[in-house]
Amino acid sequence: MTAIKENSTRNFNKKNSATFCPITYVMNKIGGHWKPIILYQLSIGPKRYSELKRSIPNITEKMLIQHLKQLQEDDLVLRTAEPVVPPFVTYSLTLAGTKLQPVLNAMAVWGLDDMEIRK
Repeated sequence: MTAIKENSTRNFNKKNSATFCPITYVMNKIGGHWKPIILYQLSIGPKRYSELKRSIPNITEKMLIQHLKQLQEDDLVLRTAEPVVPPFVTYSLTLAGTKLQPVLNAMAVWGLDDMEIRK
C-alpha cells in the first residue's frame, strides 16, 4: 500500500479547511464507513476487541485495528490494557467520544426514518 505524503496538496487542503469549517473538522475525525459504527457500538459501553469484532461482523481485522488506532489518536476512544497474560484490552469512549453520542443517535434516527420512507 502506498503511503500518503504528509505534505501533499490534498493533506494541506484537508487540514486547512478543518480550521475554518466545523463540519470538515468533525468529518476528519469520524468520517468513513466504519468509524461511526465503532463509536456507536462503544456508546453502549466498553468492549473488548473480540466483542467489537462480533458486533460489527463485516469489518476486517485490519480495518478495525486501523480505525481504533485513529480514533485513539483523535482522543475519541480510550484503549485500556491490563498487564496480564493473555492481554486484557478494553476500548471505551473518552469524554470527547461521549459528547458525540447525540450526533450518532441523531444519525441513527434519521437513518431509520429515511429507511422507513423508502420502503
